[in-house]
Amino acid sequence: MNYPFNVRVYGLLINDQNQLLISDEQEYGMRFSKFPGGGLEFGEGLIDGLKREFVEECNAEVEVLEHFYTTDFFVKSAFNDSQVINVYYTVKNVSPLNLTFKTVPFDFDGDGDLLQSFRWISLKELDEEDVSFPTDKHVVKLLRAVL
Repeated sequence: MNYPFNVRVYGLLINDQNQLLISDEQEYGMRFSKFPGGGLEFGEGLIDGLKREFVEECNAEVEVLEHFYTTDFFVKSAFNDSQVINVYYTVKNVSPLNLTFKTVPFDFDGDGDLLQSFRWISLKELDEEDVSFPTDKHVVKLLRAVL
């Protein structure tokens, strides 16, 4: 079955130290760094999808604050032949994050096909190279512009 569009939703979580949460992941034989979030499921709205993704990825409930950006240029998926449409929201955690934070990209605990670790990056030091995908890189540029 062919899915021409792939709608994804991501959260920009900034802590009290003005640091942005980044997720380092390994899956499908690839390593990549991105913002927490992922694919929308059929029948799900953007906000509900983002909240579900944060529970699944970060074991955390978030409050969605406001829309930040929606993809406005063509992006082909890195994983299949779909066109990716990403929607980004600023979010805040409802309770303290119960995660182990790393300082080095791809510092995974354990082995396996699906690996994930988290790290904080200072907004002052944030660079396009800190994330892997084209739309995330664009969002980094937008974030840097508003700082």
